Parts: sequence; C-alpha cells; structure tokens
Amino acid sequence: MQEKRPSNNEQKVILGNTQIWFDAEWVTTEPERCFDIDFWQQEGAVIGSAQGRGTTWFVQFEKFAVALRHYIRGGLFRKLVKDKYLFTGWEQTRAVKEFRLLSLMKAAGLPVPRPIAARVIRNGLFYRADLVVEKINDAKDLVAVLQRSELSDDVYQEIGKLVRRMHDMNICHTDLNIHNILLDGHGALWLIDFDKCGQKAGDNWKSDNLARLKRSFLKEQNRFGIHWQEDNWLQLLKGYGN
Repeated sequence: MQEKRPSNNEQKVILGNTQIWFDAEWVTTEPERCFDIDFWQQEGAVIGSAQGRGTTWFVQFEKFAVALRHYIRGGLFRKLVKDKYLFTGWEQTRAVKEFRLLSLMKAAGLPVPRPIAARVIRNGLFYRADLVVEKINDAKDLVAVLQRSELSDDVYQEIGKLVRRMHDMNICHTDLNIHNILLDGHGALWLIDFDKCGQKAGDNWKSDNLARLKRSFLKEQNRFGIHWQEDNWLQLLKGYGN
C-alpha cells in the first residue's frame, strides 16, 4: 500500500512490518532498494564508507551520491540493545522525525543534507531504522579544516549566522559540535546529523546550545591542537547577533 502527502514530494510505502518514507522527486526506483547495500555493492555503486557507531555507506545514485546510515545506540545501553528502540508509533520513530526535520529545514533554505528515504522495521515492542540522505561532496568537518589552517573572521561570522537561522526556526541541534558543521570546496557551510533533534519552545535553551558549540571548539583544541582562539568565538557571536 502506498500513501502520498499532497503538500510535498513525500510518499510512503507499507511492506508488512516495514514502512518506508521517501522523496518521490529523487527516488525513482523501488524505495526498498535505497537500503539494500548488497544490491549497490553488486552494482558497483558503493563509493566509500565511514565508521562511527556503525558503518555509514556512501552510494552513487544516478544523479547524486547518498549516505546510508543504520541507527545504532550509543552509551552503555548499546551493549544490551545495539539497534533496537521502543516503538511508540511510526511517526515518533527516530528515522521519521529526522527525515521530516531535514525536509522542513531544506524547504526553509537551510544548508542541510536533502533527506532521501527513511525506513522503519517493527518487531513487536521494538523497531530498527535506517536513513538515506544526500552526501555533501568535497566537504570536511571543522575539526579537519582547523587542524590544517585557521578560518577567517568572515567564516566564523557565517557560522554564527547559520546557527542563528536554525535557532530562529526554534530548532535545537542536541549535538551541536564542530564535527557536525562542514565546509565544502566552494566555501559553503553545512549542518549535519539531526538525530534526536527537533523544534523546541522558548529561548532559554539557545544560550546552552551555543555554549555546547564553544565547548566543542575547546575540546578539539585540547585533543587535536586545532587553530582556534577566543577571538574566533567572538566573531562567531558577532555573526549570531550577540
């Protein structure tokens, strides 16, 4: 059974205990193919991978490259239930919420990966999930960039402006750090990794969110000796509007 949301390109396919949400503008084949890494390997379309909590696969679709990620738990609880989450409704699953949030941000013109497809597989009280998003080509996170060289005041101000645009939409990036801010080969900034993020009421949380970002700069300065100093943070705040 296939459902369509008339307000945008989002469609949904139901296959037994599996539901798949996808962008019909970009998914022109069977949506379940998006998540079949064995198929893409046979097609010779796998162009790389990255290791984090699990493996993120990079696949070349016809028109663009994508990143395929399986949701893996973090922390000590991961040892008990590596990739299972309590099911409280399809719309409340992590994959669907991230897919919808990225769609909202993309429609507003924020530089985030385009969401391509989300899959949820329910087994009784639990579910597993996967997400496919656009791969940002020729981009490095700020940690990698700052290990090599300094950034100009203009770039720090642009980072501040970007965070402010996100906050003005009342979107809280719960893991706002410099691993999740990318700079591509054209000098454009991107925000990534919106798992467990969403819109949040009020304004009090915004200063805490900024403080989290500053702690990230300090942490990576201690770990990797990145080219960063307090004056750079002041430029970021200038861009943010503080």
